[in-house]
Amino acid sequence: MARGKTERGVFTRRVLLLGGAETLIFGALVGRLYDLQVIEHPHYRKQARDNAIMQQPIAPERGLITDRNGVLLAGNRQHWRALFLMTKAPDAQATIARVVNLITLSPDEQARIAAILAGKPRYMPVVLKNDLDWREMARLEVHAATLPGVIIDRGFSRLYPLGPDTAHVVGYVVRPDAVKVQADPILALPGMRVGGSGIELAHNAALQGEPGVVETEVDARGSVVRVLDRDRSRPGETVSLTLDAILQRAAVAGLRGRVGAVVLLDARNGAVLAMASAPSFDPSWFDQGVPDAVWSRWMNNSERPLTNRATQGLFAPGSSFKPTVALAALRCGAITAETRFFCPGHLKIGNRMFYCWLRSGHGWMDAVSALQQSCDVFYYHVAMRTGIDRMAEMGARLSLTGAPKLDFPDLAAGFLPSHEWARRHRITWTEGDTAVEGIGQGYTLFTPLDLATMIARIATGRAIAPHLVRAIGDKIIKRPASKTLGLDGPHLATVRQGLDEVVNTPLGTSWAARLRLPGIRMAGKTGTAQVINENAAMEAANYNDARLPWKYRPNALFVGYAPVDVPRFAVAVVIEHGTLLEPVKVARDVFTVALGQDLRADQFTQRS
Repeated sequence: MARGKTERGVFTRRVLLLGGAETLIFGALVGRLYDLQVIEHPHYRKQARDNAIMQQPIAPERGLITDRNGVLLAGNRQHWRALFLMTKAPDAQATIARVVNLITLSPDEQARIAAILAGKPRYMPVVLKNDLDWREMARLEVHAATLPGVIIDRGFSRLYPLGPDTAHVVGYVVRPDAVKVQADPILALPGMRVGGSGIELAHNAALQGEPGVVETEVDARGSVVRVLDRDRSRPGETVSLTLDAILQRAAVAGLRGRVGAVVLLDARNGAVLAMASAPSFDPSWFDQGVPDAVWSRWMNNSERPLTNRATQGLFAPGSSFKPTVALAALRCGAITAETRFFCPGHLKIGNRMFYCWLRSGHGWMDAVSALQQSCDVFYYHVAMRTGIDRMAEMGARLSLTGAPKLDFPDLAAGFLPSHEWARRHRITWTEGDTAVEGIGQGYTLFTPLDLATMIARIATGRAIAPHLVRAIGDKIIKRPASKTLGLDGPHLATVRQGLDEVVNTPLGTSWAARLRLPGIRMAGKTGTAQVINENAAMEAANYNDARLPWKYRPNALFVGYAPVDVPRFAVAVVIEHGTLLEPVKVARDVFTVALGQDLRADQFTQRS
């Protein structure tokens, strides 16, 4: 009896222990299920969603660039492209191999993709191919189940409607390099481009925009099933330039077949209306990468088509610098409007003979007639009386020295020497050096943009400063009115009279290429500048420039403004190794188009 009670007691305890253990285990399971289904539900829901949903950032559409009238200078062309997300493909190499069998990839594209696959896995999609045609899209869609991570998406290519005509000023876009991507990972997005030159570079921040996100559903293989949602990106802002497409084309037409540059300014406020450089290039090549053959052709071209001569080309100004010298001399009292020097065709300074371009001589010259006929001997005298430092001061006043404050990249700085500069460089400065600077030779170098600004300031007497951007987005950029240069009216009147007679009198060096519009005149100054060092024997022999090889012939320049009485436009033209009247004719033709537009738009008139 006692034994039976004992056994029942042991059984009861075992049952209780077993029941307690089961209760504990069940309680733990319930607790864990509660944790999973209630407390940790958001976490696991997100993981499950991430396994089925893929969020892919998308590049914004780049902003537009237009001229002052809304003409498109840089835009975007929509296309379809194949992207590849490496993290969604168990075997990236096998997937790419299947893609290569379905669509045509150039050797360059295959090499680029192979280089990407050889690196670390990328979480940003990789562009397999841009500009898919319908047949290629259909093949990829049909085989989507065997192409995990491959996505067909919309992209954009940069479009330049005027092509080479605006390449130097508008610029181009390029793929961001590794340094830029490291600083801003958003730049790794497929289709992202950054400005490489011109306005594209100067205003890249405004043009770039902000990325968006597209949400897609993927299956177990990583293949896209459908697009669920799209958070649209914010396109870049439109940058409106002061450029006028019609005037730009007129400037380009004037340079056709020549090497040189044209800069046309609104003389009233400094707005750049045309900026052309020749030869030029097709900027659309840079968007997808310049082929080796094209790049080699550019690099081996001695005429340097990628160089913007308007803002980067530094040229000796020759006689186009003489108006600045005249103003410096009048301002410091070295001469008056009535001062005369005799030109026998040469002038001996020290032990060297300096020649005038007219070896027979001009006779007696004053400030006006010396500009009209571009007498070198007169300006040798004037330069020595004035001194290099006063000429440099006037050059700075007319914005010839230093880089201009223009909203544009890679601006070359104009240069005028001074005694202090010569001392720093251990140059023994002589009167002969000063005389040569007086006719725009020697160390003096300016860009066509510098020269256009100079002549605009002389034409108006105001501190005209060039600018290229009219508005960004809806914001018109307001610029302060130009201040006066502080130059005496009679001094400016003397120089302007000389510039008028250069073009509009039979003895003037530009008479044969004068403006032919009724009642409207242009004024200006020609210039020729040697590109080789002439020795005394060559000068004494009065050698013929035209018989030299083309690359050794002088550059030809012209600076001018129109109309004479109420200046509206200012221009600088440089033709490398050109003849005297070539740049004058280019300026005349550009003025003819500009004044024709102005007459129609503003009913502009002027006394003859």
